[in-house]
Amino acid sequence: MHRLWLTSATLAVAALAACSDSEVAPPNPSALTYHQTIAPLVAEKCGSCHVEGGIAPQPLQTYSQVFTLRKAIQAAVKQRIMPPWMPSQSCAEYDHNRSLSEEQIRLISDWVDAGGEEGDPATAPAPSGPPAGGGLPRVDLELAIPTEYSPDQTPDDYRCFLLDWPQQEMSFVTGFRGNPGQPTLVHHIIAFLISPEEAAAYEALDAQDPKPGYPCFGGPGGGRFSQAGWLGIWGPGSLGTVLPAGTGIPVRPGSKIALQVHYSLSSAVAKPDRTSISLTLEPSVQKLAIMQPWLNPAWLNDGGMSIPAGQKAVRHRFSDDIVTNAAQWTFGAFRSGEPITVYLSGLHMHTRGTTAKLEIERATGATECMLDIPRWDFHWQSIYNLTEPKVVRAGDRIALECEFDNSAPNAKDLGWGEGTEEEMCFGTFLITQ
Repeated sequence: MHRLWLTSATLAVAALAACSDSEVAPPNPSALTYHQTIAPLVAEKCGSCHVEGGIAPQPLQTYSQVFTLRKAIQAAVKQRIMPPWMPSQSCAEYDHNRSLSEEQIRLISDWVDAGGEEGDPATAPAPSGPPAGGGLPRVDLELAIPTEYSPDQTPDDYRCFLLDWPQQEMSFVTGFRGNPGQPTLVHHIIAFLISPEEAAAYEALDAQDPKPGYPCFGGPGGGRFSQAGWLGIWGPGSLGTVLPAGTGIPVRPGSKIALQVHYSLSSAVAKPDRTSISLTLEPSVQKLAIMQPWLNPAWLNDGGMSIPAGQKAVRHRFSDDIVTNAAQWTFGAFRSGEPITVYLSGLHMHTRGTTAKLEIERATGATECMLDIPRWDFHWQSIYNLTEPKVVRAGDRIALECEFDNSAPNAKDLGWGEGTEEEMCFGTFLITQ
């Protein structure tokens, strides 16, 4: 849960944390009412978080709740403090964009300025929110934390739980959804796919801690050279992720899932949690999909990604031709030289990150933005679904750039690592060939 939600103003501001980019035609301000205009907007775009027992600390399900916080909501949306949409608007277009259009902001602001009329509940339009089921066409498999876990690290507890993969034949994941057991505590969920060859190393890591699971921060553990990829991610306001038609992420028998759960105790009391994930599976697909991490391998070496103490703007950049070297980057899953299509992209740093960017350096000399986070916030990370997939060909290079601020008092020299006091810089793509 985002720490800005700790003050009364920002509790109200979070009202639109799950807003999307669908358009609402604004009526005459004098005719605006809560039940006819505002309630459907809040229910459709904020209902996945702002319900009783939801991840947001303030429910917004009644006229009274919204009316009481209307001024703070108005200020927040006009200043674009909320909803928390991190990508730059000038980079690329993404599905399920949570940012508000100027028209939507004006609609909310006009209702507040006009006095926040309630209107007649009988005139409310039919619900038009997301369908039941969390966005997945069906659920074929649900995997839960083996036993309940009560987080005990304040303010943030990062815990990984090792889940057995029960399928006895090759399966392809075509849909993913995270199901927080305690929505008020769980800030994000990441499912890392552990290959059968690395399963024993993760079992040993899990066995070292007497409590359920084991501590993890930037990744699933397993050492700097682990080949664990992402199977899916859930964050505040997320629904299910459905992969492009005909594609799927392969999971072999004997694999494991390292389920990382970030518990936030900043404004909630610890409770026993048993988070789970829901998956849609297919026995075969037309195209193999891979969640491919992207980083400079040299950064993993000691001193390879130096962030000196006292430096305010330390930038690291890396680029490579993923197509020409596809067999190497995908550990033999793809063929080198054949074009690759990128559907989703994400970025990851720790708490000292300030900006991050993924772009394609075309062989023609042009540069094409894929994802730009100009104001990094560790507590708002996601995978972004490109509205128009990017095709990358031989000779093109994918560039990754991260900037860090290590000028805090008593700062120390930093490098690559999974601990809170270390840093990372990597991108993630869902790709097919």
